Amino acid sequence: MLVIVAPGQGAQVPGFLAPWLELSGMSELFEQWSSVVGIDLKRYGVTADQEEIRDTAVAQPLLVSAGLAAATALLGELDRVPESADVVAGHSVGEITAASLAGVLSPEEALLLIRERGLGMAEASAATSTGMTAVLGGDRDEVLAAVEAAGLTAANDNGAGQLVVAGTREQLDAFAAAPPARARLRSLSVAGAFHTHHMAPAVDRVRTVADTLSPTAPRTRLLSNRDGAEVASGSGCLDRIVTQISTPVRWDLCQETLIELEATALIELPPAGTLTGLAKRTMPGVQRLAVKTPDDLPAARELIKEHASQPEADVKGRA
Repeated sequence: MLVIVAPGQGAQVPGFLAPWLELSGMSELFEQWSSVVGIDLKRYGVTADQEEIRDTAVAQPLLVSAGLAAATALLGELDRVPESADVVAGHSVGEITAASLAGVLSPEEALLLIRERGLGMAEASAATSTGMTAVLGGDRDEVLAAVEAAGLTAANDNGAGQLVVAGTREQLDAFAAAPPARARLRSLSVAGAFHTHHMAPAVDRVRTVADTLSPTAPRTRLLSNRDGAEVASGSGCLDRIVTQISTPVRWDLCQETLIELEATALIELPPAGTLTGLAKRTMPGVQRLAVKTPDDLPAARELIKEHASQPEADVKGRA
């Protein structure tokens, strides 16, 4: 069973898009998508520095477009996802990438949605100084108790002993000054307290755009960040994506579902590395591939041929 996953915000690094733009047709594709999202995706993905791509309104369209572009390069066309991937899932903003891979949204619809999501979350982030911190290790119950005591929210539960907490800068500073026993803290390069009540203003903005879209039922298994469950309808998927802006990401439950489905291989779209790293610790025995550059595409195609359940899966990517 073959799984394709898409990472969330914070995975982006300067220049990661550059090798993808060298593929035939990609430069033109990103020009089209830049006009949809209203920013120069090529510039931000090639020459922008870390601080520029940390901007939520930039990072989110950049991540979704990169994932869709890499999937197109991998498969030749996105219509081939159902015969090539038994399950798709995305972490946070990657959930929109996954929804498009599953056929719920067209690439253009996904980009329209992500434009408003990025702008709305950036606006909400500017209202109050907030952020996110990864908590690694420690006793889970003790960590959760400390998070609650600090007034923070467990915004991402990633499994493998990794929890991402979010709140105001003052709350995060106080938490860092007296961390839970045996836990290591790492401040994340994001601009706000995503997946918490601080993002509530963005929900209405994104829902207004979502109501203009025409989602269709997923054509392959699509997992939700809300509870790791498979999403059955297009409208249900879209509703979950909207409400997920201000509610926690349960990637731990997505991974539990993949284990229950007996996944045998996992491919992470660019900018890859985060989710395959988590899978290494939580899904032992599953083959993993982080697709970081086009040089990784041949290996990804081989994994699909070996592990996808559809016997007719025979992928032919872009030259």
